[in-house]
Amino acid sequence: MNLDLSTKNALVCGSSQGIGKACALELATLGANVTLFSRNKEALNIVLEELDTSKGQTHQVLVADFSDPEQVKNVINSAIEQGAGFEILINNTGGPAPGPANTSDASNFIDAFNLHLISNHHLVQALIPFMKQQSYGRVINVISTSVKQPLPNLGVSNTIRGAVASWAKTLANELGEFGITVNNVLPGATATARLDAIIEGKAKKQNISFEQAAINEKAQIPMRRFAKPEEFAAAAAFLASPSAGYITGINLPVDGGRTSSL
Repeated sequence: MNLDLSTKNALVCGSSQGIGKACALELATLGANVTLFSRNKEALNIVLEELDTSKGQTHQVLVADFSDPEQVKNVINSAIEQGAGFEILINNTGGPAPGPANTSDASNFIDAFNLHLISNHHLVQALIPFMKQQSYGRVINVISTSVKQPLPNLGVSNTIRGAVASWAKTLANELGEFGITVNNVLPGATATARLDAIIEGKAKKQNISFEQAAINEKAQIPMRRFAKPEEFAAAAAFLASPSAGYITGINLPVDGGRTSSL
């Protein structure tokens, strides 16, 4: 199996922590030159020092606030004008705040749409020309199992994640002939700061301890544990590899079996 990413260049969004950081570390381990991209320059520089360079990889940092799609667009276009090119794109951004859909203000949907779909779209449009030149492209969107089964109390997230999934499937159909694949990887309950915040919210709402709320969450997962970020990263890295060249347009859950639908 060819998992070698030497000479490949990867742009990893939301890579200052959690799933994004794990993806960046894994891609670097496989030989990729990694560009970390998020709004927190200080945190990115810490991650930068952790990336593998044993194969001669060079890594860098880009900074933008993904709630401002025009800023994202300007930063990536500037990098490309200076000679950057990427065969691998990991689209990953923190999810919208929890809450039911029916009480969410319309502005919350618009903000989430900009944060996720529009920022993702600017990045894909900027990177496509280089991917076409290389006859190799991997667009991997970190979204949610809610595209298969809406999750309770995540009304805005469920809505926007579904839009991103349909956008990705459409792109997969349009770009496949150029050697560019587009796939979605769907994290389940993964041990990150976001999961801690979700569990804390449920604990307060149910008037139980954080520990008990975590036990309740694990009970809904056939594997009875939360995922490690590096387990998710391994799936994303495979889809970025040459061996995944004939896999496109799919939603891949990495959720320990929690999603009840096929």
